[in-house]
Amino acid sequence: MTAPDLVVPSRDGARIAAFRSAAADGPALVLVHGTTADHTTFRVVGPMLATGWTVHAIDRRGRGASGDRLPYAIEREFEDVAAVADALAADDGGPVDVVGHSYGGRAALGAALLTGSIRRVVCYEGAPTAPGSSYHPTGIEERLRERLAAGDRDGALAAFMSEVVGMPDADLAAYRADPVWPSRAAAAGTILRELEAEMDQAASLDRLGAVRQPVLQILGGASLAVFREATFALDARLADGHLVVIDGARHAAHHTHPQAFVEAVRAFLT
Repeated sequence: MTAPDLVVPSRDGARIAAFRSAAADGPALVLVHGTTADHTTFRVVGPMLATGWTVHAIDRRGRGASGDRLPYAIEREFEDVAAVADALAADDGGPVDVVGHSYGGRAALGAALLTGSIRRVVCYEGAPTAPGSSYHPTGIEERLRERLAAGDRDGALAAFMSEVVGMPDADLAAYRADPVWPSRAAAAGTILRELEAEMDQAASLDRLGAVRQPVLQILGGASLAVFREATFALDARLADGHLVVIDGARHAAHHTHPQAFVEAVRAFLT
């Protein structure tokens, strides 16, 4: 595994790693991955963004080069992103921008409430759902718990991708054939805790809707309806919210529609 370029201690002592783009050029830009992933999920869009920014892609706690501490709570993820932003802002001489996908977008929003080191946030389908709504199909937690207890990390990841993310069967089959699948399955043990933690009031619509920094939400035009509903509900609460819909995309436009994703980020940040 490549050594990280930056390792910073979070508030609880967990050490959080970030990897800088090889073609670093411009102000710092932090990338925060979603559930099941690590910093390599930005392997396509990271180099594209590095033409205008010095990109720092985080390994969130509990995977890759980053450490972990228990008990787990989503607030620790907020603190992790804030710690990286604080360190980079100190080097840059001013606040930095953060791009987060899914759970990583939620972590970026939470971090923006903790520090002035974050200037702007881009959040791809990371909004919390409204009360009475959920990303979680009935019984998904128990199904994941059973698979993980049986050591079936592959099955747990597949269940999450199909039932929560809404990945069609053909796309899931292609993902399973991708060389990155084994590393994603290896991190499947973090899925359940993140599904449970994202329901915490610390990550509610009203709480994250209090972010004062400018926020761009990116939405896939073909994503599940629950993603659209949550995105619009958060946008209505933000002080300076912006919204871009990528036609035909689902929950992973940074893979399926990288050019449109990068153009949306670049237009907002420049």
